[in-house]
Amino acid sequence: MRRTASFAVAAGATRAVYEVLRRLPRDARWTRTNHAGRRVDLYAGPAVVLGTAAGSGSAPVAFAVLAAGACGAYDDVRGDHRRGFRAHLAALRDGEVTSGAVKLLGIGAVSLVAGALLKERPVDKVLAGIVVAGSAHLVNLVDVRPGRAGLAALALAAPGLLRGSPAAAPMGAVAAVLADDLGESTMLGDTGAHALGAAVGGAIAAGNGRIGLAVHAVALVAAAVQGERAVSSRAHPCE
Repeated sequence: MRRTASFAVAAGATRAVYEVLRRLPRDARWTRTNHAGRRVDLYAGPAVVLGTAAGSGSAPVAFAVLAAGACGAYDDVRGDHRRGFRAHLAALRDGEVTSGAVKLLGIGAVSLVAGALLKERPVDKVLAGIVVAGSAHLVNLVDVRPGRAGLAALALAAPGLLRGSPAAAPMGAVAAVLADDLGESTMLGDTGAHALGAAVGGAIAAGNGRIGLAVHAVALVAAAVQGERAVSSRAHPCE
């Protein structure tokens, strides 16, 4: 699928799904109070999942997008107050399977499968999996204000347009709902943020060789570590 077609399909499908969902009776499970105290829906999330998958033009990327979106949706609907890898892994160690643990382990496994499908050599498969999972985490990590996740996905995907079409799909999906997100009538939630990140990661993995994959993997792991430190510092503020 060419870049323009990929962008158009993703944008059109995303907008169509969003328009259908926003006309349904409001479901409390898909409604949140944002940072400004406004009640907004989470329907942009499922919309970008389906739109990005439709426009990806790549079975492995579409698989990663749909599965990451499903894991994010589970956390959106069943999530609790705990944040950060450490909190969820500690709960898992104590025998409690949190929604965050499901998301963490699920997206990790899905990303490794997608990486294995995108690349041929074992080392490249693992690196590609790290890039997909790391990108999904990074886009979700910056989703703290209206439009942040969408703008991050656009910035991360744009360079990939020079290498091929997979990066066009998440850009088209974001373009279809960004105004609504910035206008605080909807938000992407974990559903949309993880799916967009997985799509961007898939595009990066598809368009890079081993060196490029390694560079991206190191950067994404570093970002995850820094993000975990930031979450921990907010959870346990210094006196």
